[in-house]
Amino acid sequence: MKILVFIFFIFLNSTYSQDDVVIKNIFDTSLTKSKAYEWLDYLSNQIGGRLSGSLEAQRAIEYTKSELDQLGFDKVWLQPVMVPRWVRGPKEFALIETEPGITFNVPIAALGGSVATPSVGLKANVIEVFSLKELEELGKDKIDGKIVFFNRPMEPEFITTFTAYGRAVDQRALGAMEASKYGAIGVIVRSMTLRIDDYPHTGGLTYGDLPASKRIPGAAISTNGADKLSSLLKIKPDLKFLFRQQCKQLPDAQSYNVIAEKRGSEFPDEIILVGGHLDSWDIGDGSHDDGAGVVHSMDLLNIFNKIKYVPKRTLRVVLYINEENGLRGSLKYKEVSDRQNLNHIFAIESDAGGFRPLGFSFTTNNDDFIKILEWKKYFAPYFINVFIKGGSGADIANLKTDNNVLAGLRPNSQRYFDYHHTEIDTFDAINKRELEMGSGAIASLVYLFDKYGLR
Repeated sequence: MKILVFIFFIFLNSTYSQDDVVIKNIFDTSLTKSKAYEWLDYLSNQIGGRLSGSLEAQRAIEYTKSELDQLGFDKVWLQPVMVPRWVRGPKEFALIETEPGITFNVPIAALGGSVATPSVGLKANVIEVFSLKELEELGKDKIDGKIVFFNRPMEPEFITTFTAYGRAVDQRALGAMEASKYGAIGVIVRSMTLRIDDYPHTGGLTYGDLPASKRIPGAAISTNGADKLSSLLKIKPDLKFLFRQQCKQLPDAQSYNVIAEKRGSEFPDEIILVGGHLDSWDIGDGSHDDGAGVVHSMDLLNIFNKIKYVPKRTLRVVLYINEENGLRGSLKYKEVSDRQNLNHIFAIESDAGGFRPLGFSFTTNNDDFIKILEWKKYFAPYFINVFIKGGSGADIANLKTDNNVLAGLRPNSQRYFDYHHTEIDTFDAINKRELEMGSGAIASLVYLFDKYGLR
């Protein structure tokens, strides 16, 4: 009788047990047979920073397509898209002059899309502000002819550092456009990081519809530099700041999204998309942002092949181009998908670095989220069971419909903004095991969506 009861118990729990076994197999494989670290090594150390429209971006496109061709996808192709081409030029230079002959050098980096300063640099008095609203309150009389110094730090009380980033980044993105309206001749922005160091963080800015004649140069200053400038302004409010950058905007360039597809064995019209962005800023090699997401996505079929899992639904890997300064790759993919009336039932993006995965965020309705929460138990043995609502990724956000689910891999975010958009976002900042855990986490979630679908 005891044996019969035991067999009956196993029968009742066979689905759960089977999923447990498959997911353990996925993680075992990701930690022993992943190719993510090898691929990222090449992207980072043999190709380097992959700014849209650059030779390095094109080399990365060709390399990843070549590697995907070898994984057994049914189809691998390049999706043409025109992208902006901004060039940084020679290394930027900046100094603080408290009085003639007394100067302090500070590290800066031109913000992506910025115009150049005059060839001899730009030198003026500085006005420190902490918000875009403060510009309006100060008005043209106090800003005209000056360099605006945006010095609002990321707020440290937010455990999720992406929240702190989101609350501070408007000054970087919109600061030059807004300051120019009040007669500012340049902007310097505190770097978007909680770390106090000498590494300026680049990132994109926008001028909106400002005419070229009204556009002013913008640069990020390191947090140490920002603190120094702020302290000196309290002592010498009439000090001068000088900075020089020789960036330029070139005509748009031909580029490509890299797409690979494995047709589903049972539901080929239902698509599961896994993606990251292939471009990066130019001052590092983009290992965390977003080389990690690229190789996480590529690793999916590698892992499924090794465990001999045949997907029921069509799997698509999409390596987007131009996330950093335009989202042109995402827009093009959406345009073509709509034209072809494709049905993406689930999409997941990895664009939060290669650190230890903690779980996932989901953009979905309450009913589907309740069902997804039932899967947390499968991730608990790997300490990747933080499931939250809200947020997926910039490149896949436009795929949302009333009937699908979007997700984002959520690694530990505490160190991400130490490296984000800096010269130290390099391969030596990657932990091999943590990167491979990310591959396992994504493959496991995709397995569950592939097996069960949404309804």
